Amino acid sequence: MSLLRALGSGLAGACVLTLIHEGARRVLPDAPRMDILGMRAMARSYNAVGAPTPTPDELFNRTLVGDIAGNALYYSVVGWGGREGVWLRGAVLGLAAGAGAVALPGPLGLGDDASARTPATQAMTVAWYTLGGLAAAATYNGLAAASAD
Repeated sequence: MSLLRALGSGLAGACVLTLIHEGARRVLPDAPRMDILGMRAMARSYNAVGAPTPTPDELFNRTLVGDIAGNALYYSVVGWGGREGVWLRGAVLGLAAGAGAVALPGPLGLGDDASARTPATQAMTVAWYTLGGLAAAATYNGLAAASAD
């Protein structure tokens, strides 16, 4: 496994996920609002350490960067084990992230309105994280095939 290939694949999956979230939230009323969820979590972190909470625009931008970085690292696991099983790993990673994004915010005190307010919101959340995992798998597969040439 090439670390660079895995990280690049993870970044591709994270970017696909973010583009879907950001595009859909502008046009679909039941779209997951992971931006709001992330901003709540980040604001809570600032408050926990006694730091002033950034302005809403700064908070959004910092959350977006943090989401992309965190999701890129998470999806980079798709490269563990090489090309064999990459599609299954991508699907499982995405499904697990989506299920967690639906189930965990409420118990963590972040509210469930961002990712679980309706059945459609829940389904989109799981589907979009799964697409991110599959995008990471496709990227890894493509990069691995290109490097074998």
